[in-house]
Amino acid sequence: MTTPRRAGAREPTDPGDRISRRAVAGYAAGSVGTGGFGTLPGLVLAYYLTDTLAVPALLATFVVIVPKVWDVLIDPLVGAISDREARSRHTRTRLMAIGALTLPVGFVATFAAPIGLSPQAAAGWVVVAFLLATTSFSLFQVPYIALPADLTDGYEERTRLLSWRIAVLALTILLVGAGGPALRDLAGGGHLGYLVMGMVVAGVLMAGMLACTIGVAGRRPPPAEQAPALSGYLEGLRTLREHRPYRILLAVFVLQALATGVMLAAAQYVATYTLDSQAALTFLFLALVGPALVVMPLWTRYAARVGKARALASASVIFLVAALSLVALPLLPTWWVYVAVGLAGVAYAGMQLFPLAMLPDVITTAGRQRGGAMSGLWTAGETAGLASGPVIVLLMLAAGGFVSSGPEEVVSQPAAAHLAIVLAFSLVPALLVLASLVVLRRYREPEVGLREPEVAGA
Repeated sequence: MTTPRRAGAREPTDPGDRISRRAVAGYAAGSVGTGGFGTLPGLVLAYYLTDTLAVPALLATFVVIVPKVWDVLIDPLVGAISDREARSRHTRTRLMAIGALTLPVGFVATFAAPIGLSPQAAAGWVVVAFLLATTSFSLFQVPYIALPADLTDGYEERTRLLSWRIAVLALTILLVGAGGPALRDLAGGGHLGYLVMGMVVAGVLMAGMLACTIGVAGRRPPPAEQAPALSGYLEGLRTLREHRPYRILLAVFVLQALATGVMLAAAQYVATYTLDSQAALTFLFLALVGPALVVMPLWTRYAARVGKARALASASVIFLVAALSLVALPLLPTWWVYVAVGLAGVAYAGMQLFPLAMLPDVITTAGRQRGGAMSGLWTAGETAGLASGPVIVLLMLAAGGFVSSGPEEVVSQPAAAHLAIVLAFSLVPALLVLASLVVLRRYREPEVGLREPEVAGA
């Protein structure tokens, strides 16, 4: 009988746990879809509504949040279906393929509101289209998140798998987050610019998602116990109640997703109204995501020495310091803004990598048969966090008296609106990450050798 090793300890990788290069590459390619879809709407959708479709900020809040509420509701159900597919068909890829093939329809339609619609009618168009897009995305994302626990039992192999995924994720966020708005501007902005951007990005997302589906196809998950046919909600919520590491990790992840969502949604407003250049958004993204491509191997090695939880705490502290420094953004020279955002980018790489690398460890100790339900709840939490970011920004803008406009109009914003933009980009994300650090202090990494669910009290 072997003694379980703590999750922070290094251990040899069993050759049977080694993931093939094809599966690693395929899984990493999925981040093209998840990163692109998670980034671009969060970055430009609110701005598209208020500054192209002239939708008032409060109504735009409704437009942004309704499809995401729907997504939160269906994610655990998709997780339950994914678990049944894994038990009966020994694969989760059928749902992923359906999501990949249908996503472009809703995604393109979201940025294709017809010219001449009233602000209210345009808001209704975007609600319906974005709801379709988020439904397709859920079909791919939920089983995709559950895959690492299926692909290997190796603790360090999961970090290897996730490090490649996060590297591709960082590159995707860089290309889509910076390139999408740049493509919009090259196409002339306005309705046509957003349509061109939506069509090109939709094709890129579908290609990445299909490459992932093909790359991991045929990889049979390790045997898992049969689970009762509970609904996704009941199974996910039961695990949330019983499994302390999962509960704490999910709370940390949601708080940090919310911080990211707020900063992303505020970035375009900062570029336009604080830096006086809509095109500055591209450079903000280069500063935020570019460092991640360099520091990802360093974060991986650092986690191997100190453990994933301590590495996550270190990344979070760096992000907190960088975000707080941006409170003085109107008083700082432009070059300092990019330095501070670059420091946040170094931290952002770790904040993306470590929770996703920790989740498969938690799933394994809770019981792999719950993987889909746990991933469904995880995805629902991430969706809620990222979707609430634009909502918080829009509510802050509305409170500051922000004036919505059409694509050809130039309006002067009140001082309160300018202050709201700066605080949404700096202080609010910093406070959310601080709250996540408080929660993270209670986390203890599960023992990687266990196969039975670990039950802990609140």
